[in-house]
Amino acid sequence: MKLNSLTQIQAEEVEVSIIMPCLNEAETLARCIAKAHYFLKTQGVSGEIIIADNGSSDGSQEIATQLGARVISIAKKGYGNALLGGIREAKGKFIIMGDSDDSYDFSQLSDFIEKLRSGAELVMGNRFTGKIEKGAMPFLHRYLGNPILSFLGRLFFKSRCGDFHCGLRGFNKKSIQTLGLTTVGMEFASEMVVKASLRGLQIEEVPITLHKDGRSRPPHLRTWSDGWRHLKFLLLFSPRWLFFYPGLSLITLGSMMTLVLEFGPLKIGRIYLDVHTLLISSAAIPVGFQFIVFALFAKARGVREGILPPNPKMQKWLKILSIENCVVMGTLLLIAGFSGILYSVYTWASAHQFGNLDPTEQLRIIIPSVLSLSLGTQLFFSGFFIASIQWDRVE
Repeated sequence: MKLNSLTQIQAEEVEVSIIMPCLNEAETLARCIAKAHYFLKTQGVSGEIIIADNGSSDGSQEIATQLGARVISIAKKGYGNALLGGIREAKGKFIIMGDSDDSYDFSQLSDFIEKLRSGAELVMGNRFTGKIEKGAMPFLHRYLGNPILSFLGRLFFKSRCGDFHCGLRGFNKKSIQTLGLTTVGMEFASEMVVKASLRGLQIEEVPITLHKDGRSRPPHLRTWSDGWRHLKFLLLFSPRWLFFYPGLSLITLGSMMTLVLEFGPLKIGRIYLDVHTLLISSAAIPVGFQFIVFALFAKARGVREGILPPNPKMQKWLKILSIENCVVMGTLLLIAGFSGILYSVYTWASAHQFGNLDPTEQLRIIIPSVLSLSLGTQLFFSGFFIASIQWDRVE
């Protein structure tokens, strides 16, 4: 029997749009829509139900239409594409999004609406503070993938979200649209939380129950490939953790060891460290420096493209690494490096008449000289590269 549609109301009267991405969900779609209708009716919420269909071929569209939902056809494949299309078409001030596989109970949305009405801009469901039914989440997802990725999300972006990848969430449409969400696949879930955290949106959580989905076929989610896509996204959005902190560690450790070994070998118990270790430690310095420059490159580009928020500290570093400063500092390091090489050749000629020489003695001159040449070259050209990223800002 066709349900009375709650979507046949004027756009200005719609408070809540419930969006369900759909790709061949005929087995479970009717139950999800019925629960959403029940919630809207029993709670007296003016709302609509949107099925963001991503090319279903099992009759999902007809089921949704018969049950009073509004079907939005999204031609471009992908979880993110489906949701972005549904969000664009939504009439509600608030949006609730959730999978249409019956793993989330759309009749239990009161906590989401309450927090949204109280001013929250993004309300995340948390399956770990709520309940996960037996068989509802694969072992690797429950004890490895979700906990690790959520931990990294909190660490990288100072977010308080305990369940980064929960598919049931609510948000203020205007607030979320300011984030410029663009990802087309499963990483859309991470992008929303990451950008909301970076922009300082008010984020709240509510405990929810994750039910075993009602489908007889395997889920669309692919454990390793989608997990990698989420991890890659988190790393790309955090130049500090991907580049800056590893680079700073390499420079710090490399510099400490280089300074110690430059004045002679180091003996620790039975371990004897000499010029071979000096070579490795000095090599870590330009590698670490390049990591830090990569962090600035990534941050500058992210800010320029509107992907990442501006950062006053980054602007200060970009001024330090102007073309002029980089050319001057790079040139000085290049001069120092060439001077060290020439001095080494001079001592070789004067003391050994271009004959056999002590490699240990000479390497303590050659290694820092090559290090100076390497850093000078990197600095010299890094200034130009950073300026090219900010081309219209060059005076």
